[in-house]
Amino acid sequence: ALAQSGIQTKTVPDVDTALEVISDAALFQAQAFKQGWFEQQDAGSQLVAAALPVKPGSRVIDACAGAGGKTLALAAAMQGKGRLLAMDVEQWKLDNLQQRANRAGAGNIETRLISSSKTIKRLAGKADYLLLDVPCTGSGVLRRNPDAKWRAPMRLNELRQLQQDILQRYSKMLAVGGELLYATCSIFPSENRHQIEVFLDSRPDFVLISDQQISPAATGFDGFYFAHLRRISDCL
Repeated sequence: ALAQSGIQTKTVPDVDTALEVISDAALFQAQAFKQGWFEQQDAGSQLVAAALPVKPGSRVIDACAGAGGKTLALAAAMQGKGRLLAMDVEQWKLDNLQQRANRAGAGNIETRLISSSKTIKRLAGKADYLLLDVPCTGSGVLRRNPDAKWRAPMRLNELRQLQQDILQRYSKMLAVGGELLYATCSIFPSENRHQIEVFLDSRPDFVLISDQQISPAATGFDGFYFAHLRRISDCL
């Protein structure tokens, strides 16, 4: 369909969901986009979404959904079946996400504003799978946006506190036996593996399955980190 619209693409090694656009084209005027057949997303971000092994019929929460790129990827992996709750602290992002979901025909996505800590507490133990794509410095995307370090100061210490707070509180939405994916678009260890180590030291109800750093230098993608964990008990 893209080729018929004059858009040239090629496959991306090791990223089954990705096509790289290699021609100048009015990508978002293509009929395939209007019909919801694709979204623009970095290949590294697609790898993050694929690392959470959601299934059709699952109860899934994307608790830092933003505008919903990874939410839509999860909805596709679920084949539109089950419940996918997309949450964020900013309503305008959720409104944008809902528009994208409507275009994609992702009818199993429900959006919910995090208006207070009660929003999280009410969902305790409700999720089979939980994605925490937490706020971070964005150091992994500086290759593509080099001026960001001047436009938006990184506030590293503040962000690390927020990341750990989100991990500690939001993880309680996961049912025993459920799986959590913690993700950042950062290359800094203090936002990544170190946060997981701190979390596991205080939470014996979780174990680490695996983690991965996606290197911009090695892949040409944006830089990401993700850690895949499982909740093994309800003892806090």
